[in-house]
Amino acid sequence: MQFPFIEQMKLGSRLEAAVPKDKIGDVKVMNNEYDNEKFFEEYAKMSRSKEGLKAAGEWHQLKPLFPSLEGKSVLDLGCGYGWHCKFAEEQGATKILGIDLSKKMIEEAQKRNSGNQIEYRISGLEEYDYPENEWDCVISNLALHYIEDIVEIFQKVYRTLKPGGIFLFNIEHPVFTAGVGQDWIYTDDGKPQYWAIDNYFITGERNTHFLGCDVVKQHHTLTQIIMGLLNNGFELKVVEEAEPPKEMMDIPGMEDELRRPMMLLVKAIAKK
Repeated sequence: MQFPFIEQMKLGSRLEAAVPKDKIGDVKVMNNEYDNEKFFEEYAKMSRSKEGLKAAGEWHQLKPLFPSLEGKSVLDLGCGYGWHCKFAEEQGATKILGIDLSKKMIEEAQKRNSGNQIEYRISGLEEYDYPENEWDCVISNLALHYIEDIVEIFQKVYRTLKPGGIFLFNIEHPVFTAGVGQDWIYTDDGKPQYWAIDNYFITGERNTHFLGCDVVKQHHTLTQIIMGLLNNGFELKVVEEAEPPKEMMDIPGMEDELRRPMMLLVKAIAKK
């Protein structure tokens, strides 16, 4: 499985995580492989882990979608190494909270991207309490496709946003999560031949393999994502599919990333 676009991207707080679900009380939570030492070492070798946002293949499209953050409060769901939290501080945000399920990721964020306005907290997306009318902007980069009940998260984000607050997220595209094995079908000589999609309207768990780990994601249709926002108080401002930037096209295999969408960028406003 070779995805050069992924190699350049922030992979979110759970992309390589083996995430069989467990339950604590009534809250569904995910185990995460980042706290496995060997796995975390492999993740740390990736370009995005070493070079930050400049190596993220989606950043040239995601960055312009950020609202003005001067004097604003920002919540980052699945903050990983904290790159977006640091960006928010650099843009003038005065209150920033990054949450992630992985202790190792939070420790790394504190080392690499600490700041006077930034707090990091170990917490899953499902476990965070989402206080009412707390945040001006909620961001999430490549974490929501590990959430089984994505509409519930949309409802909680709506609750925690101030009136007119912005929800900005990047999620794996339904065409990608519905891919058979989330990999290409290859020719006999190992070249990507086509991207097969199956069981698109059968939502839920998708099993794949990455960085030596079994990975469980959650497939959501485009209708679920878009209508899940519209039916819960959001107004869509931008819906955009991520494409690799021109300056990355010389990376081997990158041209194949133009053959199917991998990421979906969404900007929505909480209408209250």
